[in-house]
Amino acid sequence: MLKDTGLPTRWIRFDRNGRPSFGVLHDDDVVHEYRGDLFGEKEPTGERFPLAGLTLLTPSEPTKVIALWNNFHALGDKLKLPVPAEPLYLLKAPNSYLPANAPIRQPRCEGKVVFEGELGIVIGRTCSAVPESEALDHVFGYTCANDVTVADILHRDASFAQWTRAKGFDTFCPMGPVVTSGLDASKLQVTTWLDGQQRQHYPISDMRFSVSQLVSLISFDMTLHPGDVILCGTSIGVGSMKPGSTVEVEIGGIGKLSNRYG
Repeated sequence: MLKDTGLPTRWIRFDRNGRPSFGVLHDDDVVHEYRGDLFGEKEPTGERFPLAGLTLLTPSEPTKVIALWNNFHALGDKLKLPVPAEPLYLLKAPNSYLPANAPIRQPRCEGKVVFEGELGIVIGRTCSAVPESEALDHVFGYTCANDVTVADILHRDASFAQWTRAKGFDTFCPMGPVVTSGLDASKLQVTTWLDGQQRQHYPISDMRFSVSQLVSLISFDMTLHPGDVILCGTSIGVGSMKPGSTVEVEIGGIGKLSNRYG
């Protein structure tokens, strides 16, 4: 089953000489290549490559990325937000998906651009109207993500909150570098660094809706497909980026997602 009870495994997608492939990352610097389906039958090819010589791809190829709002107690309490009765979410546009190490492009409009370090849930099995007790069987693993946003756009028009535009610019959804299976998400912590300075450090256990609740409840709204990603929302410490800044989102057991802005 997809729910791995063994040691965590860090799966990575990459391009080598113009050919996309995937494999398992060992010792942070060597990739053991596999063939087949990342979310289905697969086997090792026997090839091994230095990570430094590979171009990373997004950890999956999602049909959609779902991003949560107001899903952490600490940030919700700080902003004095009402407690949601159900998950509040939006969709990130496919043009926003970006792999690790690739640059986040500066938008052509003016406004404050902010980082939001987050945990991403990667779906591994088609999921529709799944009860909470079975939700984790549909989770392949977890990845790091940065839900980049032009904050000034959100409420610029009093008649319409512009969530899609503010979060949908090209390259505004970095994800990676790997997707790790076999983790207990409730024990994870997200740390975000801006130019080497820690800006966020918060536990996933502070989520209003757990991983199993998110997967189950969202699956009653829309079918989740293998490779789809749910961004769990963020917590205290969100801040603005300046052109030339480097943002790193680090989660123990997964790794560090690094992208330069501008």
